Amino acid sequence: MQYRTVPKTGERLSVLGFGAMRLPLNGHAIDEERATRLIHAAFDGGINYIDTAVPYHMGTSEAFVGRVLAGNDRTQVKVATKLPPWTTHSRSDMDATLTAQCARLQRSSIDYYLLHSLNRENWDRLLSLGVMDFLDDAETSGRIKNAGFSFHGDPETFREIVDARDWTFCQIQYNILDEAHQAGTAGLRYAAKNDLAVMVMEPLRGGMLADTAPPAAQACYASAPVRRTPAAHALRWVMNHPEVTVVLSGMSTEEQVTENLQTAREALPGTLTPDEEMMIAAARTAWRQAMRVPCTGCGYCMPCPYGVNIPECFNLWNNHSLREQRRGAKTEYTVRLGGGLGDAPGNAGLCQHCGRCVIRCPQQIPIPEALREMQQVYEGPLWGAKKTIITHAAGIATRILAHRAQQGRDR
Repeated sequence: MQYRTVPKTGERLSVLGFGAMRLPLNGHAIDEERATRLIHAAFDGGINYIDTAVPYHMGTSEAFVGRVLAGNDRTQVKVATKLPPWTTHSRSDMDATLTAQCARLQRSSIDYYLLHSLNRENWDRLLSLGVMDFLDDAETSGRIKNAGFSFHGDPETFREIVDARDWTFCQIQYNILDEAHQAGTAGLRYAAKNDLAVMVMEPLRGGMLADTAPPAAQACYASAPVRRTPAAHALRWVMNHPEVTVVLSGMSTEEQVTENLQTAREALPGTLTPDEEMMIAAARTAWRQAMRVPCTGCGYCMPCPYGVNIPECFNLWNNHSLREQRRGAKTEYTVRLGGGLGDAPGNAGLCQHCGRCVIRCPQQIPIPEALREMQQVYEGPLWGAKKTIITHAAGIATRILAHRAQQGRDR
């Protein structure tokens, strides 16, 4: 494993960190047996940094990470978690949240503690509530060891926050598509100039950059002198920056852990060749031209009060666009989001444009407008009738498959 140094403490952290936001699932809950194996495999491979937060996996991620670490000789593993601004309304809320987090994580102190998802609004509100005094007291008492922040705002606000305190670290969204988005490359360099360790989130844009690339991007990757997966190319690009300390990856399969560990061993700073840089630049252009909406699938916009499954809507739309899929796209949309698989409908047309999702979205996506455009593409004037027919057909197919499976068990 490759390790990089936290400038202000000298602590050595693995360049690959484990993000506990996208763990394998059993239904809607964490598949704890499999997720435990994945995390221990990551630790055995040299990872010594794991990142979680209050809202991850609907509030269950922190306690799960605590159970994974409890009773094991993992004292070298550093744990990061975050103070959620949206549930913080007073200074006492901050202390109560930290106390609860220490209990869930089964630790007396948090190694790396972040103010979560800062933007202009969240930053100003936390300041008014006394967050700086809270951080001072928590560090003095030893309840947190290193204070930092995660960021989803504009570049000017980012620099203001960096300058506001003697932070140990920050966490920014950074990948081949986001050099000029939010903090971006300029923010990365500004943080490093001020001796902050930089933890990178969304290096694969919520997994999108690891999935099937659009044909033009595939052609770029195929031209590389060394054949690698799109995920490996994307991670190597981020790790190539010497200013980056840790790259967080939300690994949910054994194959992802194995491949990412290999990438972390090889991707030393400054090792991308000029030809590889040009290849990535061409692939970047292809990705941007093919994407419909810059959603990472984080789920912060959920739940929608009117039932829209916002992340799945955008995931499906991007997938159809990236694969240049036209035939069957509307049918797939109807089955998956119109209730055809037995779930409650979650289609774009349910949106009532209340705007609650916009306030929560760290990507600043104009979600109601995007959903309106989706509705126009996928839901025509015959949507209701088509939905009824397809849902009925899907229900029949499901019952037939269940019947066949039961016959197999009866034998």
